[in-house]
Amino acid sequence: MGSVRQPAVADMFYPGDPDQLRGMVRGYLQASDADGTVSDEDAPKGLIVPHAGYVYSGPVAGTAYARLYSHGERIRRVVLLGPAHRVPVRGLALPEATEFASPLGMIAVDREATAELLALPQVRVDGVAHGLEHSLEVQLPFLQEVLSGEFSLVPLVVGEAAPEEVAEVLELLWGGEETLIVISSDLSHYHDYEVARRVDRETSRSIEELESDKLRLDRACGCIPIQGLLLVARRRGLRVMNVDLRNSGDTSRTRDKVVGYGSYVVV
Repeated sequence: MGSVRQPAVADMFYPGDPDQLRGMVRGYLQASDADGTVSDEDAPKGLIVPHAGYVYSGPVAGTAYARLYSHGERIRRVVLLGPAHRVPVRGLALPEATEFASPLGMIAVDREATAELLALPQVRVDGVAHGLEHSLEVQLPFLQEVLSGEFSLVPLVVGEAAPEEVAEVLELLWGGEETLIVISSDLSHYHDYEVARRVDRETSRSIEELESDKLRLDRACGCIPIQGLLLVARRRGLRVMNVDLRNSGDTSRTRDKVVGYGSYVVV
């Protein structure tokens, strides 16, 4: 019998009301593609997107998700990785749940894919790791809005793991155009505005140049899953392009102790 992972941060990180949530997400997406040209670009294989409260990071996340609008019908599986914030995690954690709920509906976990992953020593099932974790949850409404058909989810909370262990997981599930890789990560935390801008530019340059060894946990909370994606991107001859780089001082106008946000597409 299946179980459902219920939303943990609705009405905190984003609206719990479906109509209000849908309107907010659509607003971010439309603002990112005001002239209708962004969604006509080549379909990305992967995204790196932030995961703070929507009023802070939603406009930045929208700039990456808008790239999926005209390609949503092809994507049938999303491999979603985010860092552990609530509990210590060894390796990469799959959920116990067979479905994830958001205010916009249900998403089935790809049980065939999770069974494949459990053959890897760095992957295990840990329902507690998923219970309160926001880094994956906040991506779901964006995915539900831009993907026009049904899709399954492979949700992984990443804790103490090596980038190569993440890369091994991504290679196993890489697939073709039906599979999208999404890495959830914010950038620097709690610097003054100008310091954050400088630090985030340095981090962004390393991401765009596929320099996984130059990334640091204190500059990107999703550092390890990003590193794993960059390793695979380099091997496969892909590019990573920054589409937005701001911080909470830009989106909320509070310039003290800001958090950095970047959106990237892998093509």
